[in-house]
Amino acid sequence: MVHSAEDGPARTACYEEHVRLGARLVDFHGFELPIQYAGITAEHKATRTTAGLFDVSHMGFFLISGKNALRWLERLATQNVLAIEAGRCAYTHFLDHHGRIIDDMIFAVTNREEILNTGFMAQKAASEVSVFGVPNASMINVMWSWFQTHLPNDGSVHIENLSSGTSILALQGPNSATILSRVLGDENVVAPFRAQSIKANDLEVKGWIQGTGYTGERGFEIMIQNNQAPILWRALMEDGAVDGLHPVGLGARDTLRLEKGYLLSGQDFVWPELAIEYKGMVPAEQLGISTWQANIPFGLDLGHEFIGRDALLADRDANARRLWGLKAIERGAPPRAGHAIRSLDGENEIGIVTSGAPAPSLNSTGIALALLDHAEIGDRVQIVSSPRRPVVAEVVSPPFL
Repeated sequence: MVHSAEDGPARTACYEEHVRLGARLVDFHGFELPIQYAGITAEHKATRTTAGLFDVSHMGFFLISGKNALRWLERLATQNVLAIEAGRCAYTHFLDHHGRIIDDMIFAVTNREEILNTGFMAQKAASEVSVFGVPNASMINVMWSWFQTHLPNDGSVHIENLSSGTSILALQGPNSATILSRVLGDENVVAPFRAQSIKANDLEVKGWIQGTGYTGERGFEIMIQNNQAPILWRALMEDGAVDGLHPVGLGARDTLRLEKGYLLSGQDFVWPELAIEYKGMVPAEQLGISTWQANIPFGLDLGHEFIGRDALLADRDANARRLWGLKAIERGAPPRAGHAIRSLDGENEIGIVTSGAPAPSLNSTGIALALLDHAEIGDRVQIVSSPRRPVVAEVVSPPFL
């Protein structure tokens, strides 16, 4: 993941590459990462139309193995883990006993042979059925502790935290498959939500690759050892230039995910146990939400037992506040986190924006995710993005594109 910088935030293995490309670097959850290179709008549009390359090495990387790995993970996850075949990825929430979201995660189910081919760990750490998981950056230690607390006493499940030794590069966009094929070969161009160890290639890099990302575009997330990350970054940038590949920072990563309605951990939801550490614009007590309130149409299977399931069912019947999309239908100041939402007549406050921005793919139309009371698709509301002139918006179900 990173190496330490003296008296400052941690740096990823590709730090020098970012400096060379003129990135504007910021402290993001203790990591020195690019916020932008050429500019947020240009990077956003490149990812939607050609391709973008992201350094997301601040994210975590866990290996869960053992004879009961899948059954154990299913007891913690909202996803039906046992239904996910080897070589596939899936999305899930992890809830506390009150049904509130601790974190969300993409995980991939794999097997012993594939694990050994990644070069990440010794043979004794592998089992016939295992899972790779990518926890959010600020939640690595939290999820590690949560998993450790719930490990069975018989040693049938083992977890290894590979985060510190692993870099993650995300290649996203319509031309991503063409670029990846040229750099790593056709055998490594996995289908969406498929995953595998990296097969033999001219760069001689090893690791793990999956057809996932945080942009909604065709793309790949590539997990490799830190010393190989600059090699792969340079190769992708050089060979991808002809196909319009741009380096992309955190700014465009945020607008890209928002256009698709993807949640951001620590902004659209916050585990109440971490409220004391939260420094966002929305009161922390409003962000301790359940999967039901998050309004996510995937990753939830109520047909199996998992921690928080009973509380989640009760919340579904009792809680009228849910996370919806808002799309401005008139010009005005763009919505931002913390902006109040009022009824169309302006008399009642009915919610709050958790994420908001002008959408580069929609001619800078204001879009937002917002927690709303008793809302339905098609309702019109006011976003108080300016005290003098609220903006009228329509309630929609994301994605916005």
